Amino acid sequence: MHSTRVPRSLTYIIERLADSLSDVEELSIHLMADYGRDPRRQLQHQEPAESHVVLKAVTAAAAGGSMLVLAGLTLAGTIIALTVATPLLVIFSPVLVPAGVAVSLLSAGFLTSGGLGVAALSVLSWMYKYVTGKHPPGADQLEQARQRLAAKARDIKDSAQHRIEQATS
Repeated sequence: MHSTRVPRSLTYIIERLADSLSDVEELSIHLMADYGRDPRRQLQHQEPAESHVVLKAVTAAAAGGSMLVLAGLTLAGTIIALTVATPLLVIFSPVLVPAGVAVSLLSAGFLTSGGLGVAALSVLSWMYKYVTGKHPPGADQLEQARQRLAAKARDIKDSAQHRIEQATS
């Protein structure tokens, strides 16, 4: 039988992945128990077999490796696309830069206009609800502020009348 020798670093990584996966499994059991579902009632909690741990580790390594390969391919594709596009960008930059600035300004203008339009509609809707007595959010604070302003205006009016009376006497 031919045996392959696994490097110690790979064995360490596989063991750590298996530990992480078992930690996640234990956490899910505790969370499910917190929500009233105790999975241990359905299945007795047993220590996973060594083959189960190795299978988990191999699956995790395969998934991680696949994602790493996809990330590398994406990086390579981006670099190739940039290499091909750079001469075109240099050739067309006298046209593209002003066009990019114009598109950016137009986009900013439309987004600002749309945002201000939505804000205006929200304010008009709030005012309509307030005037029709539907009590929109914040109406209580507005009413308190209105009452405080009215009280302050009365105080200022009374103070001014009192000073006028003092000055004329």
